[in-house]
Amino acid sequence: MKKVLERIVDVKPDEIRALWFGFIFNFLVLGGYYVIRPIRDEIGAAGRENLPWMFTATLLTMLVANALFSAIVARMSRRRFLPIAYRFFIANLILFFVLMRTLPPAQNIWVGRVFFIWVSVFNLFVISVFWAFMTDVFSSEQAKRLFGFIAVGGTLGAICGGQITASLVRPIGTASLLFVSAVALEGAAWCVRFFPAEFSKPGVSEKRPAMPEPGAEKPVGGSLWAGFTHVARSPYLLGICGFILLHAITATLIYFQQADLTAHQFTDRAARTAFFARLDQSVNILTIVVQVFLTGRLLKWLGVGLTLAMLPLINIIGFTAMGVMPIIWLLAVFQTLRRASDYAVARPSREVLFTVLRREDKYKAKNFVDTFVYRIGDQIGAWSYPLLTWLGLGFRGISFVAAPLAVLWGILSLWLGRKQIALARARVES
Repeated sequence: MKKVLERIVDVKPDEIRALWFGFIFNFLVLGGYYVIRPIRDEIGAAGRENLPWMFTATLLTMLVANALFSAIVARMSRRRFLPIAYRFFIANLILFFVLMRTLPPAQNIWVGRVFFIWVSVFNLFVISVFWAFMTDVFSSEQAKRLFGFIAVGGTLGAICGGQITASLVRPIGTASLLFVSAVALEGAAWCVRFFPAEFSKPGVSEKRPAMPEPGAEKPVGGSLWAGFTHVARSPYLLGICGFILLHAITATLIYFQQADLTAHQFTDRAARTAFFARLDQSVNILTIVVQVFLTGRLLKWLGVGLTLAMLPLINIIGFTAMGVMPIIWLLAVFQTLRRASDYAVARPSREVLFTVLRREDKYKAKNFVDTFVYRIGDQIGAWSYPLLTWLGLGFRGISFVAAPLAVLWGILSLWLGRKQIALARARVES
């Protein structure tokens, strides 16, 4: 098994146990999310006229959630606050299950809108916290070698989650699927507990793990608003904010286009949910192929900057094509390539950017960027779409507006890649 693994990923013997735990951890987190993702997308498509307001509510909720998360992180070790965060979301899922099963249809409409907002907060938090933990336990050099394979675990989980929803949404109903997501999150919480304490120091073997790094399991500390203040003072973190903003704006524009096209294409809600689930499956199958055979090699051959720039390039081509021919099969192809590139290439590369930061910034600043800043980008995209429509641009015009944003996004990616190399070199020399 070790020989097979070493042919796929450049892993050292003392890193194998940690690599597998990261793989399984990501599998459970993404699997739990992708069980409920099609449910959220169907709610968004059914109530697309309310999407801008739901995105605004998501941003306000994210602001409160960030403050609470920073308070917990300041007072608890990573092995304590991660399971608490996941089990909090499990309790929420159980509450939504009860509400969906007991309330009448008229009130369930509001439950659905709240659920849309909740999932939009949930998905960024659980994924951001997972990757914050990964950037904390792995070095920058290890991240370039191993994050691609760890991302494969998430893709497999996403495939399983999408398949479960596509297969069971009709037989057991939407509400029952929430329990499946809750079970996956509980497994993720246990992964934190059993993750190796130390695995990368010279002389450490798999049979005799070393003692944890001094301070590794102490509270992160710092102020409640450290995530915001540290970002405001760092050009590097501000650059990452710009990357996230452009990513979120373009993603939201294509999401609204997807909601419009699918609402006209499908009249049955279950058919729309199944379409979204199958789209997720296509994305994830392509993602896993790229992750297994290309991600690690691309980071090694091209470096972080050029690898990051691949996603903006796909967006430039995709939005231009949608501006010329706005039809649903082309949208499906664009979404498949865009999201597969995001998960397989851009996400692992983006996480490498955080490995050169100090521990407090890996949790607080990273979480602030991954969640609140991302939702600001959502807001810009969510309100720009109806504004551009009101100005008479239409589907084609909006696509041609998004393409130049992707060009700026690509230039910023190259700058971040150069800056990450400089910071990693300075970290090693110090």
